[in-house]
Amino acid sequence: MLSAAVSTNSLEAVLRLHLEALAVRLYSLETIKTRQYQLRAFIRWCAVQGIEGPTDIVRTVLEQYQSYLFHYRKKNGQPLSFRTQHGMLVPLRSWFRWMSRENHVLHNPTIDLELPRLGHYLPKHVLSAEEAELLMHRPKLSEPIGLRDRAILETLYSTGIRRGECVRLKLHDTDFRNGTLFVRQGKNKKDRIVPLGRRAIKWIERYIRDVRPSLAPEPDDMTLFLSYYGDPISRDHLSGLVHDYLKATNIGKSGGPHLLRHTMATLMLDNGADLRFLQAMLGHENISTTQIYTHVSIRQLKLVHEKTHPAERSKDGRAHG
Repeated sequence: MLSAAVSTNSLEAVLRLHLEALAVRLYSLETIKTRQYQLRAFIRWCAVQGIEGPTDIVRTVLEQYQSYLFHYRKKNGQPLSFRTQHGMLVPLRSWFRWMSRENHVLHNPTIDLELPRLGHYLPKHVLSAEEAELLMHRPKLSEPIGLRDRAILETLYSTGIRRGECVRLKLHDTDFRNGTLFVRQGKNKKDRIVPLGRRAIKWIERYIRDVRPSLAPEPDDMTLFLSYYGDPISRDHLSGLVHDYLKATNIGKSGGPHLLRHTMATLMLDNGADLRFLQAMLGHENISTTQIYTHVSIRQLKLVHEKTHPAERSKDGRAHG
């Protein structure tokens, strides 16, 4: 039920209907929450401008909002990245396309809206194999939670799964006999099966045998990785966990679960993995997304450069000229 204080034609009321429509179409809870945050930011900006309903929004209004995002400064004085600006505007196009289809507006004002162009950005940090090993060894195995954390780190490093995929893992998603992990409802609601390495299997089995029984509540929903209180680990908890262990290694690199995803892909590519294999393992719909790792993986390119460039092949190796 909509609040009596909220007009049925207000932006807020129409947003609620839109979010309900997304839920009916089986969008993930995370996606719906993100859309809600992004679109409510637009609604708050509209309120300051005195704009109340969808029919009040024309292309010039959207261009003013786009300009506002461009000039906005965060608390640290930094502007919003083009990726963030882009991310705040894309949901508006989907929302108004839905409003036009549902006859909340006669015309979709976002049709001709030009979005900020996005470049291809390399991951800020990638761990070397030696640094990854340092990270794996940070948890204190004398403590039950430390053993759980080792199993989590090994799982992320072995499979490259996303943090949301990791926290949703169930006990029956692990196939130790065949060395695979079933990833349910990954990005774009797609399932996939990925290899699970022998070392990761060893640590997961040890966690399941020695730690999980003391954490599991009744009734047990079979979530694989549990918090100290028996709840499924949250996405933020997982990010903080990886961040803290990484900081403790003192290698001067920061990041979270996605860093291990980048690291796995880069090191496997360095060691000769085929790009299409990595595409399947990472769950990328388009291989162009996977190709970013060809830029990160420089070791093989350096070897080819050293073996084939005339200046590198010169006998004395000294600079000429």
